[in-house]
Amino acid sequence: MKTLACFLAFAFVLAIALPAQVSDDPPPWAYPINPPDFKDAADHGSLRHVPNSTAAWTLTQLRNAFVAPDWHPDDHPSMPEIVAHGRKPDVLACGYCHRADGPGGPENSSLAGLPEAYIVQQMADFKSGARKSSVPQRAPVARMTSLSKAATDEEVASSAAYFSKLKPRKTITVVETDLAPKTYVAGWFLAAVDNKDREPIGNRIIEVPKDLERFESRDARSEFVAYVPVGSVARGASLASTGGNDKTIQCGTCHGPDFKGLGPIPGIAGRSPSYIVRQLYDMKHGQRTGQASLPMVSVASKLNQEDLISLAAYLASLAP
Repeated sequence: MKTLACFLAFAFVLAIALPAQVSDDPPPWAYPINPPDFKDAADHGSLRHVPNSTAAWTLTQLRNAFVAPDWHPDDHPSMPEIVAHGRKPDVLACGYCHRADGPGGPENSSLAGLPEAYIVQQMADFKSGARKSSVPQRAPVARMTSLSKAATDEEVASSAAYFSKLKPRKTITVVETDLAPKTYVAGWFLAAVDNKDREPIGNRIIEVPKDLERFESRDARSEFVAYVPVGSVARGASLASTGGNDKTIQCGTCHGPDFKGLGPIPGIAGRSPSYIVRQLYDMKHGQRTGQASLPMVSVASKLNQEDLISLAAYLASLAP
């Protein structure tokens, strides 16, 4: 009994002396999951409008995944059929999720301006299973995996050619803060409960639409606010430019000195910070293993969650 008591006492002292282990689970704020009781808002038949557009649609029309709502047709060239309408029953309209001129949202990826070959390769990786998610319940990646198996090479090529020629816009305002809005999951992304209710940001990025109704109406001109911890932008800038004393390598080595891409390698400036965190986390944990992603495995292997947040905050603050 005396031996057992001594062992328990030693274990207690050791437990309070050692620092608490930081969880390396997928951060839920970067991988929002719709709750089991999630329901879309009811459609009462009224027409929705967005600023600087004469178009109008009902909620039911806006939820048709085989139509990309085109609020601002003068912002982009004519959409290929696969982008505008997809192909029933298995291939959704690319512009439905990624919007008509490709800015996407926090729940998925911006496609505007990505290299054509890179888009084609990512579709191949979804199809082969080389690109997965650390949280497989999330619908956006599940949809991409499904439709990549049904899309033809010609459809993928047409979509990639269209999006690669578009110019990305800056859509994200980064705000360093100790307090962020309280949020809820509004459809695989976060939305603010209101404009006043705040809580400590902690070790998180809280990315929300500036105008929820406008974003849910699939307006490609929608903008977002990314609340990030104080000091994270400067930490991210240092990490991106120096590699952080061999913790990683300088981002500009592959992505270009302005982080806007280099040849077939995509730009990372001005991208959704939620998306950046997910991709780095997925690469670090072996969920993205495609040919183009393999070099990133070693790049991300030593990065902790604070590093991911800092890099994502800094890159999101830049113009794409």
